[in-house]
Amino acid sequence: MPVYSVQQGVAISGFDPVSFFYEDAPLLGQDAYTVMWKGVVWRFSSAENQQMFEANPRAFAPKYGGYCAYAMSQGNLMDGNPQHWEIVDGQLYLLFSPAVKDLWLKNRTALQELADDNWPEVIRP
Repeated sequence: MPVYSVQQGVAISGFDPVSFFYEDAPLLGQDAYTVMWKGVVWRFSSAENQQMFEANPRAFAPKYGGYCAYAMSQGNLMDGNPQHWEIVDGQLYLLFSPAVKDLWLKNRTALQELADDNWPEVIRP
């Protein structure tokens, strides 16, 4: 089981992880700007974003390996969807759907604690 959720070998569906922090909406990365980190390919929308990630990947990589934060709080694995996300205290959280994001937002603090308790044990075979 990979530490980072991947689809077709690419982290977070090819979205630029840095863009979540600096744009109004996440941007798709380009094949010209890629980095292999933690066994998966990360794509970026610009050379600048790629350099920022390379300097400190943990600052931009999503929490819980890009798996859905709510599912993680329940002890389950489900891919996070980069269209449904939140940044809290400088950390990127991906969620599965709008409905799941609503559940997450209603009780985020308690759910974060549960997810922290479950990560990374839930990915171990």
